[in-house]
Amino acid sequence: MNNAMSVFNAIREGDLAKIKSLIEEDGNLVNEKDQKGFTPLVFTTYMGNLEITKFLLEKGANVNEQDVNGNTALMGVCFKGYEEIAQYLIDKGADVNLQSANGATALFYAINFGQQDMVKLLVQNGADLSMTDAKGNTAYEQAERQGNQEVMTMLQ
Repeated sequence: MNNAMSVFNAIREGDLAKIKSLIEEDGNLVNEKDQKGFTPLVFTTYMGNLEITKFLLEKGANVNEQDVNGNTALMGVCFKGYEEIAQYLIDKGADVNLQSANGATALFYAINFGQQDMVKLLVQNGADLSMTDAKGNTAYEQAERQGNQEVMTMLQ
């Protein structure tokens, strides 16, 4: 097994000591992509591990790196609902308005997965409400389509 796969396995297991060892040995691993195009940061945030997230960012992980579908670590935590990690990523420079291959932003993911507190966090941190996805829909129209009155009110 190569070291890149070892990093992803260590993330899956939550083994920070192993991750530290591997990245100290080869600093390039911090932004290495797996076969699905995930970086260690995208993968660890998806797994909900703030401690590993902090370590990877300290070691130079690109907070705005996108996977093969254009998704970022912030987008992943927005549909999972990991607010503490989302705030940390934003504090470290995550762009709340980056768009994935289908034009979705972190805000679209939060809306689509019913993460109302995440919607509020993104709006408070500069989410652009005028952006549209690849189909021309705004975040408000997305919330409206779902009948989510609370989010519609937040976005007005």
